[in-house]
Amino acid sequence: MKTDRYRRRFYRDWVNAKDLRLLRIAKSETDIEVLCDKKPDEDFILERINSYRWDIENYISRDRRFLTALKPIAVELSAPRVIQDMAQAADRAGVGPMAAVAGAIAQRLGKDLLKKGYRQVIIENGGDIFLKTKKSRLVGIYTGKSKLWNALKIKIKPKDTPLGICTSSGTVGHSLSFGRADSVVILSKDVALADAVATATANRVRQRQDLQGALMFARGIKGVLGAIIILNNDLISWGKVEFVK
Repeated sequence: MKTDRYRRRFYRDWVNAKDLRLLRIAKSETDIEVLCDKKPDEDFILERINSYRWDIENYISRDRRFLTALKPIAVELSAPRVIQDMAQAADRAGVGPMAAVAGAIAQRLGKDLLKKGYRQVIIENGGDIFLKTKKSRLVGIYTGKSKLWNALKIKIKPKDTPLGICTSSGTVGHSLSFGRADSVVILSKDVALADAVATATANRVRQRQDLQGALMFARGIKGVLGAIIILNNDLISWGKVEFVK
């Protein structure tokens, strides 16, 4: 969720999906962009966001560790599904559950819209994406001051969706990171998992010598389909990743 260092999501100005309808919703710390094949139902989307936020905030009010933990913690068996999504992803990645919050909300909201009858849905929540598409899409990679790679995109094919594409960085944005990677991108069917693994992988990158080990960490987690790590002028990748420049 946002901090006092929150900044406008300027990268949204670069979105080029003219075949889809756009809706942007900002609710407290949640700031989400929704693209669908027909007009997004704003009331429905806002209701679902409020519901997931209430689940998270209510759980935190009963167990403060859920907000502050930097390592996995156990949650109640009766916890809401979004809480369980976050806890399970965090456990597999070895991070605190809030490392998966953006991905978990994007995933739940994306599935809600598919159940409601939308055929193409893109949810972008702070650089973490749920994507279901009927045509190939290009997803850009933003690396801040590392300009060499900013024109780089990855191609996502319809047959590979729904898919989670999540990004973490130690040099761009407001999210907590213990590393110095310019960009770590993780692909997974489980968006919460992609979010948590992106954070955990980025935490492992402080210098060039860390790249291979960080990549091996990411590819060793069941459910991860692809990984990209960028540090300065170095890029390393693995898995189901198709680059376009």
